[in-house]
Amino acid sequence: MNHKVAFNFADGKTAFFEVKPNELLLDAALRNGVNIPLDCREGVCGTCQGRCETGRYTQDYVDDEVFSENDLAQGKMLSCQTRVQSAASFYFDFDSSLCNAGATQRMHAVITRVEQVSSTTAILHVDASSSERLLDFLPGQYARLKVPGTDAWRSYSFANRPNPGNQLQFLIRLLPDGVMSNFVRERCEVGQALEFEAPLGSFYLRQVNKPLVMVAGGTGLSAFLGMLDEMADRGGCDQPVQLFYGVTQDTDLCELNRLADYRTRIEGFEYHLVVSQPSPAWQGKTGWIPQHFDRQAMNANPFDIYLCGPPPMVEAVKTWFTEQRIDGFHMYYEKFIDSNSGA
Repeated sequence: MNHKVAFNFADGKTAFFEVKPNELLLDAALRNGVNIPLDCREGVCGTCQGRCETGRYTQDYVDDEVFSENDLAQGKMLSCQTRVQSAASFYFDFDSSLCNAGATQRMHAVITRVEQVSSTTAILHVDASSSERLLDFLPGQYARLKVPGTDAWRSYSFANRPNPGNQLQFLIRLLPDGVMSNFVRERCEVGQALEFEAPLGSFYLRQVNKPLVMVAGGTGLSAFLGMLDEMADRGGCDQPVQLFYGVTQDTDLCELNRLADYRTRIEGFEYHLVVSQPSPAWQGKTGWIPQHFDRQAMNANPFDIYLCGPPPMVEAVKTWFTEQRIDGFHMYYEKFIDSNSGA
């Protein structure tokens, strides 16, 4: 059977294509117009190298001078020698323009529902099924939406996983005076046309082979909803997963029923709600997210950590890891700024 493959590039663009049974990855890429740099095609020069981030694969030959044993253990691979054995994603440390790949799709959709899920947050539900093809994206990536009636574009992470019906969700923070916020509050109607570009971004879930820590600030939760959808729909995860979800006020919290549902569908999943300026009625965790990390547990075993939220939150978490001298982890993060984007 064919396997779907994603090539993600350093500029945040992604190319998707199918690989035939026993086909070399490089041949499949070239057949689909993704012109990966190459030279020897014999596993010696290393020109076509990348890194496998999800999926199973074998390599026919890799010269000892190209990769060390540690490189191979970290998923480094040569496109000219790789044969995939499952759906997979690969990262290449150069821009998509180098190989004429990763062009975003300009798509048209209609708004099907606007759901206010907290005092400061809404979910925009969109139907893009009129498109002739499935919108491929990696959970955690984002789209650029054109605000109807304006020339403004705003970026939002997908708040669900890809699906055959192209039914999409975007978690939107309702700012006091934002272009998208004002549209959602004042002019948004069911059936209204919406134009967007996707997929974009290099923040997405890699192969989960270590305990996983997710840290969401505000509507940064959106990216993790897509990742958790993916885990839940695939029957769970082999590693424990912790989500730390921080907001300013408890009235900002949203999608709590959805998080509770993930707990029943993903074995080993737990979530922690943290409010920095709680009301008198709040009885949960307070303060800042790093205050609630278990330093001893984090130092005990390797893990992966994903951060998505406002820059101050991301920097605070990174600073805490440095100050606490935590090691043995790999960190992925995405920052967003309210006036220009909302993850």
